[in-house]
Amino acid sequence: MTTPAATSASTVPVAPAAAETAPQVVPSVHRRALLTWMAVYPAITVAFLILGPYTADLPLALRTLVMTAVVVPAVVYFLVPALLKVNHKASVALGAGRKGAA
Repeated sequence: MTTPAATSASTVPVAPAAAETAPQVVPSVHRRALLTWMAVYPAITVAFLILGPYTADLPLALRTLVMTAVVVPAVVYFLVPALLKVNHKASVALGAGRKGAA
């Protein structure tokens, strides 16, 4: 006879061991700042080009609100993650090249 505790414990997913997962290298704060700037600057420029004519007559505070309502989610959810992924792939490729040279 099995106890309820034993039955429920067997259905709990187990996290993989630390040795099985590859270590995640976090970019330095300087590199993250550069990557963020690389996402924010073009996003703001494009937002001004597209929305500028429609928001030109709005007060500055409202224009800023509209721009940030568009730019911030785009940067946070799409652009920065994409740039971090590219940065990671480039770092891995460069790291593999360095190891092969040694």
